[in-house]
Amino acid sequence: MPPFGSAWLAHWTLDPAVRYLNHGTVGATPRRVLDRQQRLRDEMERRPSAFLLREVVAMVGTAAPGPGRLREAAAQVARFVGADPRDLGFVSNVTAGINAVLRAIPFQPGDEILLLDHAYGAIASGARVLGGARGASIRWAKIPIPVEDGAQVVRAVEEAVSPRTRLALLDHITSSSALLLPIAELVRSLHRRGVPVLVDGAHAPGAVPVDVASLGAEWYAANLHKWAWAPRSCGFLHARSDLHGGLHAPTLSWGVDQGLAAEFDWQGTFDPTPMLAAPEGLAMLKELGIEEVQRHNHRWAWRAAEALRDELGATPLAAEELVGTMATVVLPASFGATTADAMRLRDRLLFDKGIEVQVHEQGGRIHLRVSGQIYLDDDDIEALLRALRSLAAG
Repeated sequence: MPPFGSAWLAHWTLDPAVRYLNHGTVGATPRRVLDRQQRLRDEMERRPSAFLLREVVAMVGTAAPGPGRLREAAAQVARFVGADPRDLGFVSNVTAGINAVLRAIPFQPGDEILLLDHAYGAIASGARVLGGARGASIRWAKIPIPVEDGAQVVRAVEEAVSPRTRLALLDHITSSSALLLPIAELVRSLHRRGVPVLVDGAHAPGAVPVDVASLGAEWYAANLHKWAWAPRSCGFLHARSDLHGGLHAPTLSWGVDQGLAAEFDWQGTFDPTPMLAAPEGLAMLKELGIEEVQRHNHRWAWRAAEALRDELGATPLAAEELVGTMATVVLPASFGATTADAMRLRDRLLFDKGIEVQVHEQGGRIHLRVSGQIYLDDDDIEALLRALRSLAAG
């Protein structure tokens, strides 16, 4: 195999005219996995009813030959993340899984949901609406920026806990700020205070080692279509075995009240091929060496952050120990201070310079997040630096 870098672009269908430094936003699926998904789609369209109702799940017929192909895929995903497949159900994305948990918790007026001030906006909105409908409010744990170490994060969360904290909804890896948090230590700390934990693992599987059983959180929701190379859209929700009761899939259908697996496996007629093809992405990761993939992606992201710091005066948001496969920096004030400035920069990088990268405003400064992947090398970092220098010069 060639060393990781631009030679691996041939294994993706990415536009060759664009340097894709934004894998973390919606992922990018390798050709091999897309080919597997297409074969599954072709199989489904040849025998739609038999494929969906007899093979994917055993809903009709006199004899069920086995657990069904969706459960077989779930078992492979469960092994990958250290879970019992009976505690894992597929969802379209992490947001759907978190919404299912928020609906299941019997919040009371005065309860609080603890979130990080770096929480993903869609997740925060869901907590506000679903918790607020039963009288719960949001309590924010404020993480200082820049972050020197994980102990700062733990202290910030501990200080935010109150006697009314009913649930902590914490990121494993934050989205826009790309902080790899000490999630195991956070779970232990919150459990000592009697607070159950729902983990937003949107960016974790495939990017960093994940073992949900040893982590011990009550619930863990994650995406597989980002760093685990599954087709979109594909995620899972893991719930501790004693918490299945009252937990329902986002859409209620024929599997309702028949257990977590049955209920989440069938939420009405849908395209199951992203889930069925997910094991192909895991197989590719394992064949390449998942530790080597993660090591490359981490090193590339941190090299990019260091280069942006050394060459442009940008400020990394965190120390290297809190960087996984993405890194975020604060650009110098000359790049602007508003959301409109951030959108203009992102547009110009894409349309004028052929670079797709995450840019956003936070706290009156422009933040830029890079995502490492095995199809990137140092030339991509140099191209980003050249583009930013050119745009800064006007």
